[in-house]
Amino acid sequence: MGFIKLLRTSILFAAALSMAAHGFAQQRAAHYAGFDANAYPGDDQLAALHKQFAFTGYWLNNPPGASHNPWTGKRDLLRRAGFGFLIVFDGRWDKEILAAQKAGKPAAALAREDVAAAVAAARREGFPPGSIIFLDQEEGGRLLPEQAAYLLGWTEAVAATSYKPGVYASGQPVPDEDENGRKITITTIQDIRSRVAAQHLHPIAFWAYQDACPPAPGCVVNPAKLPAPDNSGTIQLDAWQFAQSPRRKDITRACAATYSTNGNCYMPGAPPALARFQLDLNVSDSPDPSHGR
Repeated sequence: MGFIKLLRTSILFAAALSMAAHGFAQQRAAHYAGFDANAYPGDDQLAALHKQFAFTGYWLNNPPGASHNPWTGKRDLLRRAGFGFLIVFDGRWDKEILAAQKAGKPAAALAREDVAAAVAAARREGFPPGSIIFLDQEEGGRLLPEQAAYLLGWTEAVAATSYKPGVYASGQPVPDEDENGRKITITTIQDIRSRVAAQHLHPIAFWAYQDACPPAPGCVVNPAKLPAPDNSGTIQLDAWQFAQSPRRKDITRACAATYSTNGNCYMPGAPPALARFQLDLNVSDSPDPSHGR
């Protein structure tokens, strides 16, 4: 009887381990939906948004085209509402980098100034050491020399602080040529990764935008069928932005019906107060991709 009891105990223990391992695998395989937007949705809307979204983008400076930053001072409120973060700093367009260089300021020096501003803002907002700050690199394709000098100067400068560098950049393949003049395709993230490897620079976290349908599903959030970040075509991503507002018509024809008739992406099933809140949709393997809680 002692042997049988021991055998039963062993079987039950093995089954429990198997179930625990299965549960852990499910947890590790989970994908989390997030949103980002230039506008802040409003304090009263956070509970409704959190029903669908685990994390949110969070601007450290003025969003593109904005005269002020509506996200300033909202980090603790968002954290208490349950949100994780994609912390982002709006970077420089190529024309701005060239203008600075013409005025006598090298791209790397401009990058260091911007990093000082980003880190100061992250500290004011209460983001802990080790949080990833993503540089918003809007222009896609292979980086021009001054763009590369600015971006890599920025990531290296962040790596020298208590924060970690990340880049928001294009994961959409575009026509290019190799060193022998042969036609190829390239993504901005591929270009950045090759430069980091060649120059033995600090690792960079990546948040890719790739809203072409396919692989993007369009302006939809289905918790049971969220696409894996690797489905974007770029592997080892911290987050994938798979829908933008407004949609880019030339690459989203196949999923146009998922967007509003005006081309914008709105929260699926949104309550009236959020029915016209323009947002972008993201997915990550983490509910807090920047580790900013």
